[in-house]
Amino acid sequence: MSSFSADDYRFMSLAIELAKRGLYTTHPNPRVGCVLVKDGKVVGEGWHARAGEAHAEVHALNAAGTAAKGATAYVTLEPCCHHGRTPPCSEALIKAGVTKVIAAMQDPHDKVAGKGMLQLQQAGIETAVGLLEAEALRLNPGFIKRMQTGRPYVRCKMAMSLDGRTAMASGESEWITAEAARQDVQHWRAQADCILTGIGTVMQDDPRMNVRLPQVERQPLRVVIDSKLRLAGDRKMLAQVGKTLVFTCETDARLDNAEVVTVAANAGRVDLHVVLEELARRQINEVHLESGATLSGAMLQADLVDELVIYIAPVLMGDAGRGLFHLPGLERMADKIKLDIFEQRQIGRDWRLRARIVSS
Repeated sequence: MSSFSADDYRFMSLAIELAKRGLYTTHPNPRVGCVLVKDGKVVGEGWHARAGEAHAEVHALNAAGTAAKGATAYVTLEPCCHHGRTPPCSEALIKAGVTKVIAAMQDPHDKVAGKGMLQLQQAGIETAVGLLEAEALRLNPGFIKRMQTGRPYVRCKMAMSLDGRTAMASGESEWITAEAARQDVQHWRAQADCILTGIGTVMQDDPRMNVRLPQVERQPLRVVIDSKLRLAGDRKMLAQVGKTLVFTCETDARLDNAEVVTVAANAGRVDLHVVLEELARRQINEVHLESGATLSGAMLQADLVDELVIYIAPVLMGDAGRGLFHLPGLERMADKIKLDIFEQRQIGRDWRLRARIVSS
């Protein structure tokens, strides 16, 4: 790995902050930021906003104009070198006359994956990769996982009381957390490509499953796991803007205002592995799982959850209340599922924990 200066870190940090401006809009493309620097000064900056529009490098080059010649480009992801909806960024950088390109990470897309940097090198441009790579990886967990495994990144959101309950014994659950936490959830929904739930949650809560933030225009795909196709046409989600996709085991199934996909059954239920593979085929990068204990537990035990986002409210709901996950078969301490909590933050009066699964 190349040796990077304090200025290199500063300019790449700016590129990463620029990339975050596309957090809710770049689907299915990755979030990318670019900064052009000449004689120690920023001469151009840009970020990718939407698929089909110019990439971050092109926006930065346009902002720099003739000052791009002889500049260093700091970009959060290796410049693309293939023709997609837009021309290759590697060729644009070469044509503009930049002399050095520093990428935070290599592009995992098989059409790029080192080829972009190689093309720059062959044109006589100095290159380096790996500056603030960990921060760049966090920008695009879904895109990276889809490219590497053929499945999207699954983030499971749950809300519980301090004694681990998600609802009263009657099923009443509005509201465990306060307004600040519920508003925070909207941001997780907004950056996801789809919101996934189960038919049990739909029948119990009749959720809208949409994003309610004034600055967000794009609504994620709504996805329902419904083995027996019990979803009724009068549910709130079907009246929302955007598309609803239903996975079922029933054949020749139809439903107004929704697309129904029949998949193979696994022990009488929708095969969750097949669901994620189909979502990846539809270019879904990040899945926001917001469901009850049964589906969340099944996803967890199938090793299909990448991250847990758990809101903990400072309330007690009693041991008769409903638990967080349905996890049959966990009978000994050796069976426990280990977590790595990598973030804990107070949101209003509640707490938000983020964790990765260590073993299951």
